[in-house]
Amino acid sequence: MIVKMTNEDERFYVYMGKFLGSRLVERQTNDRIYDDDNKQWYLYLEDGKVKAFVSVSKNVIKNVYTTKEEYLEKILNKIQEEVDILDSIVTNSYAEIYEKCGFEMGNQSYKNFITIHQTKKETV
Repeated sequence: MIVKMTNEDERFYVYMGKFLGSRLVERQTNDRIYDDDNKQWYLYLEDGKVKAFVSVSKNVIKNVYTTKEEYLEKILNKIQEEVDILDSIVTNSYAEIYEKCGFEMGNQSYKNFITIHQTKKETV
């Protein structure tokens, strides 16, 4: 199940507390996870536990983490249904999943990050 929340939601820190400042997550993603006020979080929950998440701020993806490819795919597909994603600098740890979900790759000259953006849908 995918839920959306911000850091103002009552259960946010119950779900996300262990990921904020986690060295394990940082090693996996090469990114630090912060609970900035302007982020909308998409959490994939299974048995009441976070299995994947993506944060979005002003149509830009900020943080990405998953324990399983299919969880992240579901979140990214939901985000694309709701938000027109602009150029986003994201961890390259999940590059294959971004591409599988139809994101276009941009600048790949960063050491641990790549730029992605949403493929524009053609109107008929």
